[in-house]
Amino acid sequence: MGIAVAVLLPLSFYLIAKGLKKDRIIMPGYFISEKITSKMLDGKMQQDTIFHRIADLQLINQMGEQISLNNTLQGKILVINFIYTTCPSVCPKLTQNMKLLQKAFRKDRKKKMDMNNEIHLVSITVDPDRDSFQTLRKYAERFEVNHDHWYFLTGNRDSIYHFARKELGLSVQPEEHGAKDFIHTQKIVLVDRNRYIRGYYNGLDSAAVGKCAYDISLLSMEKKKKK
Repeated sequence: MGIAVAVLLPLSFYLIAKGLKKDRIIMPGYFISEKITSKMLDGKMQQDTIFHRIADLQLINQMGEQISLNNTLQGKILVINFIYTTCPSVCPKLTQNMKLLQKAFRKDRKKKMDMNNEIHLVSITVDPDRDSFQTLRKYAERFEVNHDHWYFLTGNRDSIYHFARKELGLSVQPEEHGAKDFIHTQKIVLVDRNRYIRGYYNGLDSAAVGKCAYDISLLSMEKKKKK
């Protein structure tokens, strides 16, 4: 699985280039529509969907630095998931699969390609009361995380849960040990440079992680739109 995802990036660009020649590339779609607008164009009424753009979230990373998703990481493609350090099963697997994405998009000196300038991995704790930034740093180091390009974030619990529910549209499920209100999702969320949600992926499924890597490659080639 690790080898497959690691080699997926150059393969993705090959497939993209090949698809562009045949005009068959399908870009990742948009998620969470907010409203439908109508306007007259060439004598005909046209409808347009206004999609949700995620609001900012300010938290502390594993190095103790204040981070703003929409300012500190402005212009970056974001890959977001949720974990907590005492999770016995799902979270380590999720983090290991996120590590595969880190490996797939590492700097390639031979090809002079550095996707780290395009994307940023973000893991947010759902148990901030116990997961201090020092605890998150120790957890990150277990997985040989590149601290410059993968943030583990902690902070205000209400802000984290509001962001997960209202901004990313993630459902809330009971935690297996009995917590009453605990976000425990295995989804990875892909957010583009303009903060539109462009994909949800099962972070425990190798094929889904591969699809996420491919979609990241597509978004990296997408022209930046004016706000």
